[in-house]
Amino acid sequence: MITTKQTTGQSQTAKQRAAHTTSRTSRQATTRPTGRTPGQADSRTAGHTTRRTPAKSTGQVAAQAARRQFNLATRHQLLSAGVADGTITSRTRPGGPWQRLLPRVYLLQTGPPDHRQRALAAVLYAAEPAADPLSGATAALTGGAALALLGIREARPTPADVLVRAPRRLLATPQVRPLATSRWPRTITVSGIPCTRPVRAAADFASRAEDPDRIRSTLAHVVQAGWCHPQDLHAELRAARLLTRPAIRAAASELVAGVRSIAEALARDTLTATDLPTPLWNARLYTPDGTFLAIPDAYWPDEGVALEIDSAEYHYTRDAWHATLLRRLRLESHGILVVSTTPSMIRGTPTEVLAALRTLLKLGAHRQTPPTAQARGHQQLQLPLDY
Repeated sequence: MITTKQTTGQSQTAKQRAAHTTSRTSRQATTRPTGRTPGQADSRTAGHTTRRTPAKSTGQVAAQAARRQFNLATRHQLLSAGVADGTITSRTRPGGPWQRLLPRVYLLQTGPPDHRQRALAAVLYAAEPAADPLSGATAALTGGAALALLGIREARPTPADVLVRAPRRLLATPQVRPLATSRWPRTITVSGIPCTRPVRAAADFASRAEDPDRIRSTLAHVVQAGWCHPQDLHAELRAARLLTRPAIRAAASELVAGVRSIAEALARDTLTATDLPTPLWNARLYTPDGTFLAIPDAYWPDEGVALEIDSAEYHYTRDAWHATLLRRLRLESHGILVVSTTPSMIRGTPTEVLAALRTLLKLGAHRQTPPTAQARGHQQLQLPLDY
């Protein structure tokens, strides 16, 4: 009995000493300096005490790019999403599932890119890496590439002109021409791509173009399609100091005069060199009861004579030819004398076209019954004297 009690007491004493040792060790571990800020996990136990957010899979990154950016992503976006640098390299090798369209810009598909993907790739290349490229805050498509998205046939989509904020400089590529500017414009979204407004895109196009005829036709098409007003375009060209260039100044002069196509511009040049009176260009004609009648290319209201320039490009189908004849019949039914010609006739045999116009203008000036149609709401715009 005595032995048993002694053993039990020794056991209890040992347990007390062990508990005291454990408590002391625990206090030392708690108060021992670690060199870390409060809340920072020990590197040896971080894997057991905290959970890291798992990186997105490559498939998730591709799906997100497909939703927002037409299957396009930048290197910065891929790395920020957790895609390893080696994965990017391996997937963009020949025969891989991704393609490198531009430096640091990748197409996450095997098929060839379409025109929208090429246009957005140019914006992704030019945008600042940390910015949202779709916001239009640091890069925006402009010039011919932006006009091509609007359906302007004369505008070429490549190389793509992209505005960037000055003084930032970016290396040009065969596909992208960065244009630094201190006049950052308002931007719009066209087919999911940040672009400048049509009036700025047209001015930037003119600044890079060299062919006078191409400048003429493109600017005329932009105005004719209703993307901007001639006065707004003239103001933008003047703000960009482009009216000092003869080709651009001539195109602006034609547009404010009412000319809306390269064929009309050619006819205006031909008429300007003669003593014939100046016509109204693209005037809207109405009947006496206010019904819209037609918009002839050129119209002499005092004589009641109209000039119609019928291009084969727009009149080669049966329906278009029928509509042209019907419009001429409606003009003639209201007493308007019509001279019909083509761009090739004005270019190749201008004397015959001018002779026909001169004859009808004389007949119209001396006839007793004037035409019943009237040109309403038409104003010949004048160019400002200061450039």
